[in-house]
Amino acid sequence: MPVFDSRSFKNHEQVVFCSDPATGLKAIIAVHSSALGPATGGTRFWDYAALHSGAPVDVAETRGEQDAVYDVLRLSRGMSFKNAMAGLRLGGGKSVIIGNPKKLGTPELMRAFGRFVQRLGGVYWAAEDVGTTPAMLQAASETTQYVCGLEGGDFGTGDPSPHTALGVFTGIQAAVKHKLGKTDMNGVTVAVQGVGHVGQYLVEHLLKAGAKVVVTDIVDANIQAVKAMGPVEVVAPAAIHAVDCDVFAPCALGGGLNAKTIPDIKASIIAGAANNQLESEGVEDEVLRKRGVLYAPDYVINAGGIISVESEVYKEPVNEAARTAKVLRIGETLSKIFTASDKEGRPTGIIANEMAEDIIRRANEAKLAAAE
Repeated sequence: MPVFDSRSFKNHEQVVFCSDPATGLKAIIAVHSSALGPATGGTRFWDYAALHSGAPVDVAETRGEQDAVYDVLRLSRGMSFKNAMAGLRLGGGKSVIIGNPKKLGTPELMRAFGRFVQRLGGVYWAAEDVGTTPAMLQAASETTQYVCGLEGGDFGTGDPSPHTALGVFTGIQAAVKHKLGKTDMNGVTVAVQGVGHVGQYLVEHLLKAGAKVVVTDIVDANIQAVKAMGPVEVVAPAAIHAVDCDVFAPCALGGGLNAKTIPDIKASIIAGAANNQLESEGVEDEVLRKRGVLYAPDYVINAGGIISVESEVYKEPVNEAARTAKVLRIGETLSKIFTASDKEGRPTGIIANEMAEDIIRRANEAKLAAAE
C-alpha cells in the first residue's frame, strides 16, 4: 500500500522505514509536523500480523504491515495536534516497531532502533508507548541521544504514565462537570477499558475520588493489580463498552468507537487515554454528539505523558510543580472545546482538530517569515 495513498496520510513531512535483519527489527518512523519544534512521540511495539491470525502467514504479515503504516501515520498526526493543544514546543511524530515485543524486544533490537533514530539528527524524539517500557527506551538511548522519558541523569523525566493518567483523570472531572453538573466524582461510575500502566494509575485516582469503577483487560496480572487497589467490578473485554455507567474510559488500543460498538454504549461521557479512539474522524464523534454523548478528544485528554517529557527534549531541569500545573490545564482546554461544541452544534473532535490546525498553521507561517 503506497504511503501517499493511505487514508491516514495528511501531508506528513517524512516517513522512514527501518530494517535490521540481524535483530529482526522492522520499524517505521513518521514525522507529521515540526512546525512547533522537534517531532516527539512514543514508540509503539505491536504484533500487527496477529490481528489477522486467521489468514495465511504471508497474507497476515502483509496486512499487518499495512496496518502499521496506517497506525504510524495517524498516530503521528495525532501527536502534532496533541502537542499543539497542550501548548508545547514540540512537533508531532511517532514510531512503530512491528512484531511481538515479548519475542523480539531485546536490548539489541532497541539499540538497532536507536541507530535509526540517531540518523534523523533530532528531527524525531522517541518516547514510551504501548509495547515499550522505560528499560527498552534506555537500551535505545545507548545508540541515540534522541530519547525521552528516561530515568535518572541530569534531565530524565521518568515514566510518563502517571502524568498521562493524571491528565485523563482531570479531563474526566471536566467532562463530568460539563455533562452531569457534578463537581466531584462521588458515586460516578467509570468503566475503564484496559488497565495497563496508565489504566492502573487512572483507577487509583478514580477510587480515591470516590468513583465506582468497572474494569477489563486481556492480561490477568493487570486485573489483579487493580483489584488490590480497592473495590472494582471486572467484566469481559467484549462487554466493557456496553456497561451501564456514566463514563466510558477507553485506555487500550484505538478504533474502539465504531459502528459496531457505539449503539451499545450507555455512558453519557467518553473520556479515556487511548489514542485514535474514533474509527473515522468526523463520523463517530458526530454520531456520539447526536446521541447526546460527550466525547473528550483523545489527543487532548491524554497529553499528560508528552507534557511530562517536554523539558527532557530541551535539556531543562525537571520542574515537577510546573509540569503538573500544565497537565492540570488539560481540563480547562477540554472545557473550552465542550463549550464551543455546544455553541456551534458540531462534534468536539472537529472543534479540537481546527484549533490544533490553526496553531500549527500560525507556527509554520512564523517559521517561513523568519526564514525570509
